[in-house]
Amino acid sequence: MTAETHAAKSAKQHTIYTLSDGTRVPGTTTITGVMEKPALKVWANELGLKGIKVTEFVDELAKIGTLSHLLIEHHCKGTKPDLGDFTPNQISLAENSAIKWIIWQDQVGFKPEANELQLVSEKHRFGGTLDIVGTINGRKTLIDIKTCKGIYGEHKTQVAGGYKILADECGLGIQDVIITRVGRDDTEGFEQVNVSAEESLLHQKRFLVCRELYELNKQIGR
Repeated sequence: MTAETHAAKSAKQHTIYTLSDGTRVPGTTTITGVMEKPALKVWANELGLKGIKVTEFVDELAKIGTLSHLLIEHHCKGTKPDLGDFTPNQISLAENSAIKWIIWQDQVGFKPEANELQLVSEKHRFGGTLDIVGTINGRKTLIDIKTCKGIYGEHKTQVAGGYKILADECGLGIQDVIITRVGRDDTEGFEQVNVSAEESLLHQKRFLVCRELYELNKQIGR
């Protein structure tokens, strides 16, 4: 079911997902957070060696990523976003990302149908927000947007695993799953990753293992 009646924003970037009976459930990103992320540890260590405060740096990147998504969302809707909460530097970098995505959209002929689609699984008891659903050459496609330097296994488990499970349970008829990485500057470039149906099934299995592990960690107290 959609989360329009079962999820509410408690903060600008934090969505609370609840089942039909009001029970609060974790989000997809929270669940995949139980996975090991060796590349992230290396990256954080490199920042520390350079004397960069990791928390502040991550917060800045998160704001740029949020704005990139916002710009793309409003482009798909044909509306104008409010940029009042962002700095000129954040806007500049986010625009770089959005422009790359818009060029890709035109090249592949992607036609958006829904943005920021909040869904909840009653069966598996979790929620998630799909970036964009639309069609490419008539095929219903789930698009996820990343503003990072690489696409890793946990991203596929999040999107082709958790989000695809939500889409299937809610009857969206998704045929293809694509993750697009939109760099914030010229050095970070653009990347498109298509996740096959066979690979999606593996990531769905891994996501459900993560869902179980998340619950066990919660019960044990980690």
